[in-house]
This record gives sequence, C-alpha cells and structure tokens, in this order.
Amino acid sequence: MPVPWFLLSLALGRSPMVLSLEKLMGPQDTARCSPGLSCHLWDGDVLCLPGSIVSAPGPVLVPTRLQTELVLRCHQETDCDLCVRVAIHLAVHGHWEELKDEDKFGIAADPELEEPRNAFLQAQVVLSFQAYPTARCVLLEVQVRAALAQPGQSVGSVVFDCFEAALGAEVRLWSYTQPRYQKELNLTQQLPALPWLSVSADGDDVHLVLDVSEEQHFGLSLYWNQVQGPTKPWWHSNLTGPQNITLNHTDLFPCLCIQVWPLEPDSVRTSLCPFREDPRAHRNLWHAARLRLLPPRGWQLNAPCSLLAEATLCWQAPGGVPCQSLVPPLSRANVTVNKTLELPLLNAHPNLCVQVSSWEKLQLQECLWADSLGALKDDMLLVETRGPQDNRSLCALEPSGCTPLLSRASTRAARLGEQLLQDLQSGQCLQLWEDDLRALWACPMDKYVHQRWALVWLACLLLASVLFLLFLFKKDHVKGWLRLLKEDLRAGAAPRGRAALLLYSAEDSGFERLVGALASALCQLPLRVAVDLWSRRELSAQGPLAWFHAQRRQTLQDGGVVVLLFSPGAVALCHEWLQDGAAASAPHGPHDAFAASLSCVLPDFLQGRAPGRYVGAYFDGLLHSEAVPALFRSVPVFSLPSQLPDFLGTLQGPAAPRPGRLGEKAKQVSRALQPALAQLLQAPGAPGAPGDCTRDGT
Repeated sequence: MPVPWFLLSLALGRSPMVLSLEKLMGPQDTARCSPGLSCHLWDGDVLCLPGSIVSAPGPVLVPTRLQTELVLRCHQETDCDLCVRVAIHLAVHGHWEELKDEDKFGIAADPELEEPRNAFLQAQVVLSFQAYPTARCVLLEVQVRAALAQPGQSVGSVVFDCFEAALGAEVRLWSYTQPRYQKELNLTQQLPALPWLSVSADGDDVHLVLDVSEEQHFGLSLYWNQVQGPTKPWWHSNLTGPQNITLNHTDLFPCLCIQVWPLEPDSVRTSLCPFREDPRAHRNLWHAARLRLLPPRGWQLNAPCSLLAEATLCWQAPGGVPCQSLVPPLSRANVTVNKTLELPLLNAHPNLCVQVSSWEKLQLQECLWADSLGALKDDMLLVETRGPQDNRSLCALEPSGCTPLLSRASTRAARLGEQLLQDLQSGQCLQLWEDDLRALWACPMDKYVHQRWALVWLACLLLASVLFLLFLFKKDHVKGWLRLLKEDLRAGAAPRGRAALLLYSAEDSGFERLVGALASALCQLPLRVAVDLWSRRELSAQGPLAWFHAQRRQTLQDGGVVVLLFSPGAVALCHEWLQDGAAASAPHGPHDAFAASLSCVLPDFLQGRAPGRYVGAYFDGLLHSEAVPALFRSVPVFSLPSQLPDFLGTLQGPAAPRPGRLGEKAKQVSRALQPALAQLLQAPGAPGAPGDCTRDGT
C-alpha cells in the first residue's frame, strides 16, 4: 500500500537520511553480486523446505551473515512502499581434496581446463521472508571460480531487492542452501513505527497515548491477532486530535494488538502488539481459557489467543488422588485453540480426563462426560502390553504405580489379581483403547466392594449379638446406667445449638463493636458462635489462615454455617481476589481472618460447594444489596436488621422455633444491634453520615 511521505518522515525521522533513501522504480525483484561472483534470481517464489542437514562432500558455498537495508519501491515518483533489501554474505565451507569426480562436489568442470581449481563452485541459496501477513521464499543461484575460493574465507555477497513490508512490522529472515550443509541463518528486525503511538503502564491501568495534531483525523482499532485463525476485532473508533485511552489490566492478552491509521485515501495502517511478553496478559489468557469436552469423543480448548500448551489423557481415580497420565498420550504438539479435536478412544468412561499443561505446570483439567456418565467410578484400570507370539502382560494402574497382576504386593490390585484376570477373560471389563502393542481396560470393582461390606455387616451382627448376651447377663448394671442417664436429662442438660462462624473485614473499631454485638446476641438463641474477636490469643499464636481453617473445618463438620458479613472493605477485598488472587493473598492485618479466608472461601463459591454451607449478610445503611459481588449471591444474603427473622431462621436451620417465637428473638437481636449501628452510621466518613457526598456504599 502506498506510504504517504509525511508518514515516512514521521517514522524514519527528520534527518536528511529520509530524503536519501534509495528508490527502486518498478515492481520487479532483482539480484546482483559483488565482483568475482555471478548470480541468477529464479522467476517467482519457491516453497520454503529447508530439509535435513547433510555432510558437505567437499568445498561448498554457504551463507554466513545477513544484512538488511531500508529502501523505497516506487511505482511513481511519490507513490512508494517501504521495502527491505537483504545482503547475503557467502564463504567456502569444507576443504580441498583430490577431486576425481567434480560433479560430486557441486563443481562445474571447465572442459578446457584439467585442474579442478579452474572449475566453479555453485550454490543454490534460499532466502525466506516473513512479516505478518506476508511470507515469501526466493531462490538465488550463485557461482564463483574455484581458484578464488579459499576454505573458511568470504568470497563476496549477493544482494536481493526487495521484500515489501509495513511500518512497524516485525521482519524475520532465514537463509540456507539446497541441499543444506549447516544450520540456517536467521535475523529478526523491527521496522520503524509511527512515533505518535505509545503504550505506558500506570498501576493496574494501561494508557494508549496518541500524540497527533488537533486537526488530525485517524482510526483506532483494537483486535486479537489469532495466528490459528482470522483476526478478531474487539473495539474500533474514529478519533480526532490527541487521545489518552485507558485499558484495565484484565483486558490485556498476548495477542491484543493496536492498529492506527490516518483517515485519508490509501493510508498505511500501523499495527503494534505490545503485550506479547506481558506476564499479566499471559495470566489473563489462562484465566479466560476453557476446556470443553464434546460428545461423542471430541474436545476443544477455547481461548482468545494461541497457547503454548500440551494436552494429555489421564485417569482420575476417586478419593482426590492426582490424575495419572495414560498411554496413548495426546499429540505432544502445541494445542490448536478453538478447534475440535478427536480423542483416540474406543469407549467413554467418566474417569478419563484431559489435562492441559504449559511449561510443565498444570493449567486446566476436565473429566470426560461427567454430566452424561455421572460421578467418578471405583473401577480398576488395567494396562495390557502385547509382545511377540501372543505373549501379553497385565498391570493395574494404582496411585503407587502400575502393579502387575498375580504379584505379591500388598495393594488392592495384587490381592484381587486372579479375580480381575477372570473378569477380563469373561468380558466384564470395558475396553477403552488399543493399538498393536498396548490396550486399556476398565474393570468394575463394585462387587468386590459389596463383598467387603458384607463382611463388615457380619462383624457388626456378631458384635451386636455379643452385646445382647452381655446385656442379658448384666441387665441390673445396664438398668442402673440408664437410670443415671435419665436423671442427667431431667437435670436440664441444654441441647447444643448450631455452630456459626462469623467472618468480617476488620476495618475500624466501630465496625468491630457492631460485629461483637451481633455475636453476643446470636449466642442467646442459642447458637455456638465463633468469631476472631473472642479468639485473639489463638489468632496471634496460630496466624489468621490456620485459625480460619481449623474453625471452618470444625463448624462444617458439626453441621454449622459460615456467615460472611459484607462491608465496603470486605467487598473491595473480594473484588481484588476475583481480579487477581495473588494480589490479595496477604492478610491486611495481624487479626484479619476475612482476608486470610478468601483463599478457601472463593473456591467453594467458584466450584458450587457454597449452598448450604455459607450465608451472607450486610448492615442497613452501610452497604447496598447491589454492592455484594454476584458470585456470593448463590447463597442467601440478608440485610440486617431489616431481615433478621429470615436470617435467624436460616442460621438455626431445622431447629428454628415457630414463627412467633422467632419474631421475638429477632426483636431482641435488633435491640442489641441498634446502639452500635447508630454510632457507626453517625461516625465521620460513614455512608449516610452528614457531609458524605462521595460514597454510595459500593
């Protein structure tokens, strides 16, 4: 596309060098050589096929260095394109020996001369060029008189005119001979870009600064440059004058590119992809990637950009053990994103999973057909290895490795080796995959589990019989024990209330007093309340994270509930975690259990385990209901004290009293909260306080 002169001036500077760029008239490619060489450029482009490296049979010409220069290819005097001129420096590779067959060494014999040194060395040199979206390969034939060629010394250079490229493009060059006697040369060069487009970072924001005159009209486009597919536009606008456009760091991806062009006829479009090496962009890309499994045996990795990743097939046994890699592995080549791929399987099984890893780090895992085939099965995977003369061996895949059947190991597979072998021979196992040397079988273990439980039931019945006999012989002692138990119950031993763990963000002393008032009121319901206000000594000794893990585990084991008390500070912490977990992983204070708990709370919500375990609440006047992040609305969220009856009923669960009694309890709790809540709302800077005109509770 023609490049306007004022754009070339901007890109290449205001020095006289701009005006002294050599102009090449006409569209034809040409080649010329230094003195002592003769060269010829083949018509048209050739295929880029480097081939394997072969040994040089004698002295040969090879490229040793690539050199580039910017020139202009002009169709008319002021209608020019930027072009890359390439100079290939050549040298002699190999040593002279007694040459009995000149053709064997790539030497063209001179019939008038008997000495091989009077012949010629010839070479076919391939020059490859890439600058998105252009790729070309040209072939140059070079010849030098053998008498002028000294091993290891340069014999001159050949110059090719030229490869067209756009301003700001990244140019990649390769050169090698056919046949190839050494590793190909390569050179990467960034062509000048328009200086009025720059990218800068400011904390979590990224600024696109376009420094142009106020009268300049230009177009700006943001797009995803997908190598494995067409570009995907994201945002486009026509603008005027200088601009400062802000992007959030969560919008960055490695393939996010910026394209700018003046709104003039035949204007050049300058593209810039500044986030290819940005760690935040690569982190966002993996957060946006999704692994989908498609019936009957297809899978697909969806992502905005291409990913440097590998996929493997693995077997996920129940019990939370790591997924074990299987043969056959999927292709170890880079995964093609947004393309449906086929799994090499004969039958589906819920324990078969696909893992996607990058730089040996597991990024994604999805188990096949979990929705259609149900939960993981307690099946045993047998690996069959086939040898010559119909010999075969079998082993069972277990967490400790592949255990041979009929072995003396102390694993479950070894103990049931004979039964599993009989199941396989009788056709009770499902074949998942096979080739000429190996096969995979899934054998059900349900009947062996049932046999084990039958033995357990027999043992329980035997124990019950023994206890019954003891009861008959010692009935007087048993009656005395029952009488003492009855007296204890009549003495008024109160039933234990449901456990409740309160989590909040310790923003200031006023909010802590409000939380303390709520905790004290809930203890009168009765509820067994745990809150860090009452456990400061344990919190300091164990640390916030360890204290929260212990309290959460005990609360959930007792059938209790975790209460998330949302405040402006708690909402801010949640947003930080949802945007970038590493940024919010450190607690904000020595006793801030809420910040420490997010590493465990958020996965429960993201994986759908929160309902029935968590309840949310916020205080009237401190926060609006819309401020609670949408992720946490998968569980009931109550406003206090306006929704206290429903809140208390949810906390007490099935043991909640009748509605009239529950209303009385709600009034008691509300009266306990009012003084602390009123004092907090009247504090300077609180939402709704006099003079507060900037905050809306979000």
